[in-house]
Formats: sequence, structure tokens, C-alpha cells
Amino acid sequence: MDYNILMEKAIEVSKNAYIPYSKFPVGACVLTENEKIYTGCNFENASFGLTICAERNAIGSAIADGERKIKAIAIYSPNTDNCYPCGACRQVLYEFKSDNGIDVILKQGDGLTFHKIEELLPEGFNL
Repeated sequence: MDYNILMEKAIEVSKNAYIPYSKFPVGACVLTENEKIYTGCNFENASFGLTICAERNAIGSAIADGERKIKAIAIYSPNTDNCYPCGACRQVLYEFKSDNGIDVILKQGDGLTFHKIEELLPEGFNL
């Protein structure tokens, strides 16, 4: 799978973010071990704790479709280069990583940067 395609989908879905408070749109695109693609954007709530990140939104869609192993995720915000996932999203990604881990793909200028979830969450855990 060309990871540029995943980033393009993350960029496109970021336009659907519901962000009346932070004004910080984020889009995410997940690639599963079965080569299926799922997207998600962040959406906020007046009760800030109920806000959902783009990454967990995309992962939830994959889970709802029966997927359990994620190979890669592209994350994008037009507001910043290298839009890293928050700590909660890192742990959720770790829970559903494929046997080869997860490639985390970020946009930096005109290019992409790549990280493994184990690099971003070195002490992640599963029960």
C-alpha cells in the first residue's frame, strides 16, 4: 500500500472535523492487516472530556467492521507539521497493533515522516 494514499485520505477527512472550540482539525486514516482502509476525524463537545480524537474515531470504525489488527495510520492536521497522536491514542493504537507493529505516518512539509508505535509508546501494554 502506498502510504501517500493513506495521507491523502487523512487530509480529506480532516475537512469534516467538528472543532468549534479548539479550531484544530485532525484527520486519520487506518490501514488494517486485511488491507482495509478506515478514516476518522476529531469531533469536540461542550463537555470537553467527551471530545473524540481522529485516530480513535478511525480505529473505532475498523473495530466496528470486525478488524482487530492495524498495520498503519496516517495522521494529519493543517495546523501543524508532524501531528503526533496524544497519549490516549498511542495506547489504543498499541492495543490493536499488528504482529509487525504499526507504522505511524505524519505529514512534514511536502514529505512524510514514519515512526513505529513502539517508538512513540515504548512502555505500552496489553493484558
